[in-house]
Amino acid sequence: MTPSKNQAIQTALLGDWQNATAINKALLNHNPNDIEALNRLAFALTVLGKLKNAKSIYKKVLRIDSLNPIALKNIKRLTSISPQKKIKNLALTTVNHAFLEETGKTKVVALVNVAQPKVIARLTVGQSLVISIKRLKIFIQDKALQYIGVLPDDIGKRLIKFIKGGNEYEGYVKSANDHHVIIFIREIKRAYKFKDQPSFPYATDKSLNFEKKSPKAVQKENKEDEKDEKYLFAENEVSLKIKFS
Repeated sequence: MTPSKNQAIQTALLGDWQNATAINKALLNHNPNDIEALNRLAFALTVLGKLKNAKSIYKKVLRIDSLNPIALKNIKRLTSISPQKKIKNLALTTVNHAFLEETGKTKVVALVNVAQPKVIARLTVGQSLVISIKRLKIFIQDKALQYIGVLPDDIGKRLIKFIKGGNEYEGYVKSANDHHVIIFIREIKRAYKFKDQPSFPYATDKSLNFEKKSPKAVQKENKEDEKDEKYLFAENEVSLKIKFS
């Protein structure tokens, strides 16, 4: 039975790099051009110290997708590693940014206005969360609906538009200590209207409009947004459960 992508991600979260390697190889036996599995495999090999093999995998990714930002970034990092640099240190500096990335689909986000330390102390890595859209902000809660924090406004506003348009997301706690909470969010379903719009572009859009519009249409939309801010979320709350893969 072919393992699932979720299993590959779970082993990475647990730091079980041997199993992560085996699972991603099995996925690639089923689909040799699975870019996500290739990137996960390359990172696992990097942590295990098999840099030559990791670079080879990243090069394969670039043959499939020459502009893949994850492969480009990590192969550049591998090329710059000095022989005496410890792989453990490399993993520590890389893991928070790369090991679960999927181009345009994922983002590591530091929450703002986080809860008190005693609440944060109860969080665990990989814990599933609940996201609530309220007053044009995205609130992050645990399963008991205990408030954890808020997404930054730029990311929150973008995701609200996507969620209202039919996109779906999942996520989990990546790290938590004292006054800092970092979560990982992944797009799991993209609405057809957003088929060419990544949830998390590498360069932040100046405008959150998803299609070309006339100045008159933009002006009308801005007025509607102002109306939303005043009334739409005043009494209503939309909740979407984000589950850990």
